[in-house]
Amino acid sequence: MTAPTLGAPPRSALGRIVDRVGGGVLQVLLVLIGVFWLIPTLGLFVVSIREEAANNSSGWWTVFTKPAELTLSSYSSLLASGFTSSFWNTVLIALPSTILVIGIAAMAAYAFAWMEFPGRDALFLVVVALLVVPIQIALIPIAKLYGALGIFGSIPGVVLFHVAFGLPFAIFLLRNFFAGIPASLLEAARMDGAGEWKIFSTVVFPLAKPAVASLGIFQFLWVWNDLLVALVFANTENQPMTKALQSQMRQFGTNVDILAPGAFLSLIIPLILFFAFQRYFVQGMMAGSVK
Repeated sequence: MTAPTLGAPPRSALGRIVDRVGGGVLQVLLVLIGVFWLIPTLGLFVVSIREEAANNSSGWWTVFTKPAELTLSSYSSLLASGFTSSFWNTVLIALPSTILVIGIAAMAAYAFAWMEFPGRDALFLVVVALLVVPIQIALIPIAKLYGALGIFGSIPGVVLFHVAFGLPFAIFLLRNFFAGIPASLLEAARMDGAGEWKIFSTVVFPLAKPAVASLGIFQFLWVWNDLLVALVFANTENQPMTKALQSQMRQFGTNVDILAPGAFLSLIIPLILFFAFQRYFVQGMMAGSVK
C-alpha cells in the first residue's frame, strides 16, 4: 500500500491555462478600470480649458477634433475672482487639521496600546463609541460655544472642529496598528533605559509609517473636500474652495468658466496626494488586521 502524497491536487488543463493567462488578463482589466475611473477627471480638465461657447454647444470630447477651442482664459477669470485666497484658506485648514490629528492620535493610541492606567479600556470604548456620532448633531452646540469664545467664522474654529471629529477614527486606527508591534521591541528599549516618550518617538512611531500615511490621506481628503463644516463655521473672508465654488453656483448658476477650473484645482491636489502615497495607503488599510 503506497502512502498518500502530500501537496496540492493536480490541476486540470483548463485550470493551468487560467493560471497562465489570469495574471495578464487581470492586469489589463485593472488598467482599463483605472482609465475609465479617470475619464471624468479628464473631461473636467478639458472643460476647464475650453471656451465657454464651445462648452455650451458641444461635449468636451469634441476638443480632439477642434484643438483651437483650448484656452486658459477660464483660469485667468478664476484667479481674478479671488479664488486664490480660498485656495490658501483651504491649505491653512487642511494641513493643521491633518498634522494635529496625527500627532494627538498617535500619542493617545500609544497610551491605549502599551500603557497601563485606570479606566483605559472603558475610555477606549468611549472613543470607539464616538465613531458613530454624526457631525450634524454637534453643529449648533459648537456654533454657540464658538460664539461665546469669539472664534466663530475663523480658520482656527474650523480646524478645531475637524480635529475633534477626526480624532476618534485616528485613535482607533493607530491603536490597532500599535498593538500589533512585537512587545519584545519595547522591552528591549526599556532595558536600554528608554522612557515612554523615547520608545514612542524612536521605536513605535517610525514603525507606524504606513498607518500614519493612510490616516493622513483620509484626514486630509476629508477636510479638503468638506463643505458642511465650512458653510457653518467659515465666514466669507476665511472660506475654503468648496464654499467659494458653492457661492459661485448660487450667484451665477451655470457659470462653467468659473466652476470648471475651480473644481479641477480642488480635485488635482487630492489626486496627486493619493497617487504619491498609494503604497502606504494600501499598507495602512491593513493596519491591525494581522499580528
